[in-house]
Amino acid sequence: MARKKFEQLDLKDAFLFSAALEDPEACRLILELFLGYPIAKITVHAEHSILLSSDFKSVRLDIYASDELSVGYNMEMQNEKENNLPMRSRYYQSELDIAALKPGEDYNDMKPGYIIFICTFDPFGKGLYKYTFENRCLETDMPLGDKTMKIFFNTKGTNPEEVSEELLAFLAYVEDSTDSCAEKTQSETVHKIHNRIKELKKNREMGAKFMLLEELIKDAQKKAGEEGISKGRSEEQNRYSGLILQLAKDGRSDLIVKAASDTHLLNALYEEYKL
Repeated sequence: MARKKFEQLDLKDAFLFSAALEDPEACRLILELFLGYPIAKITVHAEHSILLSSDFKSVRLDIYASDELSVGYNMEMQNEKENNLPMRSRYYQSELDIAALKPGEDYNDMKPGYIIFICTFDPFGKGLYKYTFENRCLETDMPLGDKTMKIFFNTKGTNPEEVSEELLAFLAYVEDSTDSCAEKTQSETVHKIHNRIKELKKNREMGAKFMLLEELIKDAQKKAGEEGISKGRSEEQNRYSGLILQLAKDGRSDLIVKAASDTHLLNALYEEYKL
């Protein structure tokens, strides 16, 4: 599958999402839409938004932000269903908590934290556009009151009557960030975000960053593939050598030559000797 050019990206593409939300106003607008309450001012901590490991084997693109009340927000776009979002949300919450409490401060000084995933698939299979989780007592349904919340948005939801038209318009725009999609809605939030997207796509420096990131990912995948092939060959050679030793030890050397040209026999012997 051919890779998209920077100008062809939609908001669902993690790089464009991260780049767009590095703008505090764009970040604030989306958070207000997601959470349903006004936010006066947002500070985006851009140093956390694009993280590459030292050997470029992993790339993380997310947005960490905080408001004037020190409420922490972590947002990430998710396109692949890897069945690990609950645990990832737990890990991201721990990161927010570490940043929220300074040495010497009381635990009660910790501010609220929101972990938000925007998914282009249904993460829980219930057809909802929005799944909201908080810690509660199983016996009484009483909230724990730890001021943490994890929210998962699903662009493939099937309950439009239970969410706002503006949220529906935005989730549609996530998957199709074009002029025609933006023109279909009267949502000011979508229009403002779209203007931000158009500005970004005209930015040559941002386009160059995307190309560099694409090359780093491509090189890392190639290297990982080569390492995997090399490792696989080495493991197979060790496995085959072990079989030869076992057959020779058991006086079955005649099977060594036969197994070399008979895959079914070879696999049967591997299974027999538990190799």
